[in-house]
Amino acid sequence: MAIAAFFDIDGTIYREGLITEMFKKMVTHEIISSNRWTDEVRPAFMAWDRRVGDYDEYLSRMVEIFKESTNGISSEHINFIAHKVIEQKGDRVYQFTRSEIERHKKEGHYVIAVSGSPDALVKEMAEKYQFDDWRGTIYHTDETGIYTGEITPMWDAKSKMHALLELSEKYHLDLNECWSYGDTNGDFTMFQMTGHPTAVNPTRELLSNIQKDEALCQRTRVIVERKDVIYNIDINNLKLER
Repeated sequence: MAIAAFFDIDGTIYREGLITEMFKKMVTHEIISSNRWTDEVRPAFMAWDRRVGDYDEYLSRMVEIFKESTNGISSEHINFIAHKVIEQKGDRVYQFTRSEIERHKKEGHYVIAVSGSPDALVKEMAEKYQFDDWRGTIYHTDETGIYTGEITPMWDAKSKMHALLELSEKYHLDLNECWSYGDTNGDFTMFQMTGHPTAVNPTRELLSNIQKDEALCQRTRVIVERKDVIYNIDINNLKLER
């Protein structure tokens, strides 16, 4: 049976959130009003940036506005913006995951992106790094290529679980020998389903849930990359401070 390495993108490969860059471009292109950033998204971003707010709240607000704003827009326009985002920002990745992508390719593993970012962005990022396949949040279009406002998410643990099951069947994978890389609790089921999980700059919630699962805790690597230093942390001896 075959082996694959599954990679989340935002915060795992890319150093920030791709949808944030997409959002900024859409403001520039006047698809999203600058007032919506100033009045509705920026306060949540600033609270998170000062570490007094919740990242998920900031992200969910941005996703909701993104969904509303793309409704009725041509997918060609959004695809063009996604292409420019990756063209200009796609190199801002972590050294660790970039090296792991190359390692898995050399070892003959499938390399697959499973990300909550919009599918247009995930497609561009997957093509840039020559992934074998990818799954992202689907922003549905009608038969003419116009966005309908409906989405199929790929940012939560349940969605990623279904994606891995589908991909496992498609590529005849031995999940016990597969690898997974992620940073938030949305990646938790990927970790549970694969034999070699790696938490990259993980959130407290993800670390806490890994530590509650003894078998998972034993096989999970924790990697923290800061500046030009990569730290390999023993999760079994890691105490989470409040």
